[in-house]
Amino acid sequence: MTIHCLKCKKPAVTFIRYNGTHLCKNHFIEYFEKRVKKELKKQGKTEEGSKIGVAVSGGKDSIATLHIMHDIFSKRPDISLYAITVDEGIKGYRDESIKATINNCKQLSVEHHIITFKDEIGKTMDEIASIHDELGECTYCGVFRRFCLNTKTKELKINKLVTGHNLDDMSQSILMNFINGDMQKLARLGPHKKIQPGLVPRVMPLRIIPEKEVMIYALLKNIEFHNAECPHSLRASRGYYRDIIENLEYNNPGTRHSILNSYDSIKTLLFEKYPPTKLNKCIQCGEPTSQNKCKTCLLKEKIQ
Repeated sequence: MTIHCLKCKKPAVTFIRYNGTHLCKNHFIEYFEKRVKKELKKQGKTEEGSKIGVAVSGGKDSIATLHIMHDIFSKRPDISLYAITVDEGIKGYRDESIKATINNCKQLSVEHHIITFKDEIGKTMDEIASIHDELGECTYCGVFRRFCLNTKTKELKINKLVTGHNLDDMSQSILMNFINGDMQKLARLGPHKKIQPGLVPRVMPLRIIPEKEVMIYALLKNIEFHNAECPHSLRASRGYYRDIIENLEYNNPGTRHSILNSYDSIKTLLFEKYPPTKLNKCIQCGEPTSQNKCKTCLLKEKIQ
């Protein structure tokens, strides 16, 4: 039996469990893009002459974000759009995703910049992973990726950096920080309204979109992307929280939205209770830090 779209009676391509609607291809794309544009507008006005960077890994989330940002801002000649890729140096994984990113940037005529762990840190992620220490690969990768993105965005004089974090990513991060009791980190989750000196604000237009819907959107729009999981993520604790939220969502559709909405409702209070600490300049590299030395330099010393 053919299931029809709620809006036009064409064959449905998906069922949105949390609101009980079946949608055809065109109405799903419209539903997706309308929410993303609304969320982007909610996160702040884009000033005339702005330089916008998009962090693009080559996966479905970041590539879909690049396409949407291009659709929105290519009509504004006063806005410059850049794609930034961090090459961690993971053979068989990042090199493949970079190919997809290059193809998309060429298709959209978006200027593309690549920054590598090898150049900035001195080692590839594969080399770092071979150490097998107690911190785990994702700790190093997360710190070094943030350092690389901040370095390249400042070099390009970018005003805001757009990331492809989806609803699943956001709800996992919120739950992780609650369970770990890390209220300061929770208060600092993007998107950012108050900007710390030396840091580039993050914008997250997909934060209300479930991961599955991003995948469907990319497939329906025939967007090329690299679909694989990082080989170094096996020890990551995030997978545990992903499983918890998937089970909750399956039994109670809308759980992810509830987690995000609850967080948004208390974020101002968290920010008041845990205001940003005054940042110093790292004595080694000059990057912003709450200590004398930044986390990047401390971790670099540890692996070298």
